[in-house]
Amino acid sequence: MDLGLSGKVAIVTGSSRGLGLASAKSLAAEGCHLCLCARGDARLRDAAGEVEAAGGGKSRVLAVAADVSRPDGVQRVIDRTVETFGGLDVLVNNVGLGGGGGLLEATDEHWQEAFDQTLMPAVRASRLAVPHMERRGGGVIVIIASIFGREAGGRMTYNAVKAAEISLAKSLAQQLAPLNIRVNSVSPGSILFEGGSWWRRQQADPAGIAEFVRRELPFGRFGTPEEVGGVVAFLCSARASWISGTSIVIDGCQSRSF
Repeated sequence: MDLGLSGKVAIVTGSSRGLGLASAKSLAAEGCHLCLCARGDARLRDAAGEVEAAGGGKSRVLAVAADVSRPDGVQRVIDRTVETFGGLDVLVNNVGLGGGGGLLEATDEHWQEAFDQTLMPAVRASRLAVPHMERRGGGVIVIIASIFGREAGGRMTYNAVKAAEISLAKSLAQQLAPLNIRVNSVSPGSILFEGGSWWRRQQADPAGIAEFVRRELPFGRFGTPEEVGGVVAFLCSARASWISGTSIVIDGCQSRSF
């Protein structure tokens, strides 16, 4: 299926590995020009090489080392993308974290960090992207949330910021529809990739994670980043032209909410 994304310009934040990298590769394979960004320059260069291989060459891939939890970092990514490719059509907000434990263990600093590292980058990047999308006659914003923004599970801070991202996507979708800008979130379940949180837990406690898979994942395995990246590319395409303001669950039946 041709998704009609050839020539579109996309930014994927937090795209040096995992869900961000898989989303970037899927978009590149559909013909998009891509801006990748992450804090670590070395891993970002490696990721750019993977995206170039997926999408047909260096001329279509820009890598910007930037901390998008800071306003100047987000501005740098947007500006470099528009300067290089002449505009912006697609924004995938992927960065995020949530540390700390339960109510008594999570400090004010843990809570503030979760919002500064997850919600605010999506707010700032979207705010800066919209004028460029409006000049192109429309665009798409996708926010990578989680099933634990929709139901209980995981750390409190993570639940809260992922729920906030889902709410943000819904609000933005309603506000931006008159500009022909669609906004959705995706809610992945437990996804395994090297260096990710589930991979680290698996290395530390193989038996415990095997029991988690048996108990919590009906298909008997973790999801893959590519299974999320393919959905992201579809949502960014004209094939999804009547999908806006929703959260697409990608979890292999893991979640229990309706």
